[in-house]
Amino acid sequence: MAEASNTVIRIPLARMAVVTVLMPLGAFLTCIYLSLRYNFDLSTATHCGVPNYLPSISSAIGEFVPQRYIWRFAIAVHSAPRFLLAFMYYSFMNRILPNITFYKNAVKITTCLNVVENIALIFLSFVSSKENYDIHKVSFILFMVCSELYMVLTCLLLKDNKSKLTNSLERLAYLKKKQLMTANLTSFFVALYFFYRHNKYCEPGMYSVFAFMEYLVVLTNMGFHMTAYYDFHHHDLVVAEWKTASS
Repeated sequence: MAEASNTVIRIPLARMAVVTVLMPLGAFLTCIYLSLRYNFDLSTATHCGVPNYLPSISSAIGEFVPQRYIWRFAIAVHSAPRFLLAFMYYSFMNRILPNITFYKNAVKITTCLNVVENIALIFLSFVSSKENYDIHKVSFILFMVCSELYMVLTCLLLKDNKSKLTNSLERLAYLKKKQLMTANLTSFFVALYFFYRHNKYCEPGMYSVFAFMEYLVVLTNMGFHMTAYYDFHHHDLVVAEWKTASS
């Protein structure tokens, strides 16, 4: 008896990585635009009552219709490829890193961080702060902690073993990861600073600066995950039908 396979579906992973990021990116930009165009006063209002010009992300994606449904649809559709890419990176990192217990455990931790980040994103997208503040708050904290740790740990592991990156695209992906991780962390801490100033002094426009930095946090996070385009540029996702034939 011999076995043969017929390819049913072949999807380039580089293309899937692009589509996976473009879904939330397109929804994000659409939600910001619609909030500014049709819900400007409500989306930019704060407890201080001072002028502001940009909505926070939570306001833009969770408080108005159709923005809420646009965002939730994009997150729902993109989540399955995100889980797949997380486990693709599990195999990728195991190939790059030395076959010793320390690195094996580190890869498991990064994979868990990646998966939990995606789960937390789903929860904070589908449960708004007005619907259940506690769930939304915990989901947001989990998302931020896991995303930052995932980026930092991934870059540290690759830095120790960058000589194992076998082609120019993988080396380019590592460079982009470092740049985007640095930009993400910088944007996050700057956003915290302006959020503090807004709440402490109620200065006009401070919340808008916070919101803009918040946008950069999200965009650099998306960009970091987009580096899968380079890491898996020559890989395909194949669904095949296996048949048993008589020899």
